[in-house]
Amino acid sequence: MTIKKHIMKAAAVCSVIGILAAGGTIAYLTDYDTEVNEFTVGKVDIELEEPGWNPDESTQTEPSQVIPKDPKITNKGANDAFVYLEVSIPMANVLVADAEGNRLDRKERELFLFQAKAGWTLLESGKVGSSQVYTYAYDQILRAGQTTTTLFDTVTFINIVEGQLDTRQFNIPVRAYAIQAKNTGGAGSIAEQAARAYEKYVKQNNGQDGRVTR
Repeated sequence: MTIKKHIMKAAAVCSVIGILAAGGTIAYLTDYDTEVNEFTVGKVDIELEEPGWNPDESTQTEPSQVIPKDPKITNKGANDAFVYLEVSIPMANVLVADAEGNRLDRKERELFLFQAKAGWTLLESGKVGSSQVYTYAYDQILRAGQTTTTLFDTVTFINIVEGQLDTRQFNIPVRAYAIQAKNTGGAGSIAEQAARAYEKYVKQNNGQDGRVTR
């Protein structure tokens, strides 16, 4: 074989090697993907209503008068919540008469009476200043958009003996509280969960505008 043929054969072999080497640079099939997880912060937002209350009809309160007053809560937020109603009843040292007109001993008494409805659980009560304060928890988790039943529909002014509280004005403050239902109540019945969640609400809002009356 001539030298020229050896060179041509060597060149041909180099060509094949070059092609194989070039083939080794072909890209692998690859892909990638990613996910963006968005988290929207929830919102607890409640509205306290007393649709039956008409202040214009209660400017002249008489003994034993029954007065429409019907507090309830609507969940206007995005999160389910435990909700509570707090009622402060004014007190005074007064004489009252029973149903037959007999005078009873003078003592400090709550000036208005009410009867809480089924569906609400009394969490605590106690005297704060010159009022007796009652706090009730709703027996259900209040879903977004839902409204509670009324805690009561009326209050009754006690049968005080005339001349003791003439022209004095009294208020029955009602306050509503709410806390997210998830991760606050723990285990147990709704009433048990609501009670534990309420204590968390109290601690979190201590000293704040939303603090409870204790």
